[in-house]
Amino acid sequence: IAHALGRATSRLADAFAKLKPDLVVVLGDRYEILGAAQAALILGIPIAHIHGGEVTTGAFDDSIRHAITKMSNLHFCAAEDYQRRLIQLGESPNTVFNVGALGIDVLLNIEKMTRDELASVIGIELQQELLLVTVHPTTRSELSMTTEITELLTALDHFAQATIVFTGVNADPGYKYVNDEISKFVLREPKRRVLHNALGQKNYLNLMRIADVVIGNSSSGIIEAPALHVPTINIGTRQDGRLRADSIIDCKFSHNEIRTAIETALSPSWKARCLATTSKYGSGNTANSIADTIKNTKLTTQKIFFDNF
Repeated sequence: IAHALGRATSRLADAFAKLKPDLVVVLGDRYEILGAAQAALILGIPIAHIHGGEVTTGAFDDSIRHAITKMSNLHFCAAEDYQRRLIQLGESPNTVFNVGALGIDVLLNIEKMTRDELASVIGIELQQELLLVTVHPTTRSELSMTTEITELLTALDHFAQATIVFTGVNADPGYKYVNDEISKFVLREPKRRVLHNALGQKNYLNLMRIADVVIGNSSSGIIEAPALHVPTINIGTRQDGRLRADSIIDCKFSHNEIRTAIETALSPSWKARCLATTSKYGSGNTANSIADTIKNTKLTTQKIFFDNF
């Protein structure tokens, strides 16, 4: 990954030098985004960063996100708490805008699919209970990846009648091991379990819409699932620090805890709780807010450190 970051920085520098953009807009905290920010910084191109100010202590993405913040000139964050944190990090308040999450925009505007259409794409019947599972390596964890994936799959094995759809694993250190273990788990029950490495946004969000529970350690369980009133089982520390809706159940990578959490999430009382949940990440119109702000802002690479004490 370190080598990939270096290559991304080099090639993006070539692309930016050729394109000469007025602004580079980056989203999130992945290492490839760091490559884009580094290249733009050195070439003197202003940077607008989306989803800064968040905290995820269980992943090295956390440090990448804050590093990109210090390289950026405009900040579009997803919640008021994150806006305050960016100012705490020394960013000038007149460059920090709370606009909500783009993922909520997508949910409101994406074309809806029927259950049969999704089943055709997924390749198996989507019977209840439908469990949608996304698990990535925890890059800052006291547990080994072997322990984490073993505990998760042991818990899922208990739900013998459930349909289980796994989505692809991020290309973080250890992803191949996680992917291989999931593949073996799926092969034991191919009529009820499937792994899709690249579902695409439309298929994934429509699948989330009809899922009985979202399981794993992905940010989509924190941001998008609550907006759809779908229960989330958030496992481990990867998302520690992010704002939580009332529909989310946190647990450790322990098969007993995961099993209990799934049983709770499938209960009528928890489903009723989810229906009353409101998103912590805005209610839409994020893209328009970002576009309007950029349109009405004088772009510059000049920065000061804002001391808020």
